[in-house]
Amino acid sequence: MTMLAKENPVSVLEPSKSNQENAWQQFLLFMKERSSSAEFTNWIKPVKLLSISDEVVSLEVPNIFVQQYLLDNYKQDLATFLPLKSEGEPAIEFVIKTTKKKKETAKKEEKKNTHSPNLNRNYLFENFIEGPANQFVKSAAMGVAKRPGRSYNPLFIHGGVGLGKTHLLHGIGHEVLKHNKNLKVQCITTEGFINALVDALRNKSIEKMKRFYRSLDVLLVDDIQFLQSRMNFEEELCNTFEALINQGKQIVITSDKPPGQLKLSERMVGRMEWGLVANIGMPDLETRVAILQHKAESRGLRLPQGVAFFIAEHIFTNVRQLEGALNRLTAYCRVMDLDITEEVAEKSLGEMFQYAPQKHINADTILRAVATLFNVRESELRGKSRAKEIALPRQIAMYLAKELLSDPLIKIASAFGGKTHSTLLHAWKKVRGLLEKDEKLARQIQMARRNIEA
Repeated sequence: MTMLAKENPVSVLEPSKSNQENAWQQFLLFMKERSSSAEFTNWIKPVKLLSISDEVVSLEVPNIFVQQYLLDNYKQDLATFLPLKSEGEPAIEFVIKTTKKKKETAKKEEKKNTHSPNLNRNYLFENFIEGPANQFVKSAAMGVAKRPGRSYNPLFIHGGVGLGKTHLLHGIGHEVLKHNKNLKVQCITTEGFINALVDALRNKSIEKMKRFYRSLDVLLVDDIQFLQSRMNFEEELCNTFEALINQGKQIVITSDKPPGQLKLSERMVGRMEWGLVANIGMPDLETRVAILQHKAESRGLRLPQGVAFFIAEHIFTNVRQLEGALNRLTAYCRVMDLDITEEVAEKSLGEMFQYAPQKHINADTILRAVATLFNVRESELRGKSRAKEIALPRQIAMYLAKELLSDPLIKIASAFGGKTHSTLLHAWKKVRGLLEKDEKLARQIQMARRNIEA
């Protein structure tokens, strides 16, 4: 009977709309007789009929390997019992079975992939240049990133424009996700939050927005000063803060002013002062030079150290301006086919340079600054000792006095214990000559000059 079915299956089974499912059962019986027990169990039994018609049959298979095995080994038998395509191939649609676990994983992945933390990939802790003015705040930021919700909550970072607040904010987000991929991190600007809230009110989806923000593990808010004088928006953000903090979730906020100087409600200010308030100050000269050198290296640009110091001395309140200056200088030298020198930097960047307001400087101011820098006494600088550790600082003080003071040389020299103007000139020439070959001395004099003019 089995052989007859193989030779002339139509005599055994004439599929019609009334017995389409029976055709599949007949195929299973046929294969059970034809194949070994292991073969049937491994390759036929796992296949499930989903639907069948005169045109096509839909089969569910556990994986792509079973599908391929059926087509490679049983295509002729399938064609005998099931509908055919015009070219004689079995008209089968295969569906790969998805387990409940796989479905849940897929849903989680889909949910995960649809959420964007909105982080700038260039703002990492690794490329944040650390210096005395930002050392504490960076340490606090790293502490928060390692233990979100358990270190300082909220962390409030404040400081002037272009000092690295946003860089640290995004750095926290990247570091959190680096070690905790399952945490839900969101970085927003205050302006962005306000716009999102307006859209939610317009679309009547405010509850959805609330659920989203209250489901976060880490909320990073940039430029909260833009919330001033916007009471309704302030209330909603404050409610969000409280909901997250009560759940032990981390909040980090940046601003150009400390909380107490913002025109916000006492409730909001109190909430922001609850954790740690950290100030990020203006980077010192050496840090600014390091920033310039790092930016240049990342662009594959060779920036002479002297030029880096020259730029850093004239741009000192904004890190972003340092980067802008480097971009402009690079473009200028490329277009004009020039080497990067101090003269070229001054010509191309002159309008960007900043000049601190001059305070009244006199010989006493200079002597005090140099004595502090070289750890000697002012009286020793005015004295006659020729010991190297005294004589060189004295000559540096004389050099600076001639550079910075407009008084007659005789008057300036008299401030150094009655020295003559020729002694002053000799010291000035000597130091000027040393500056051309002694880079360390140049740095020391720049530092002394900065302290004098501060």
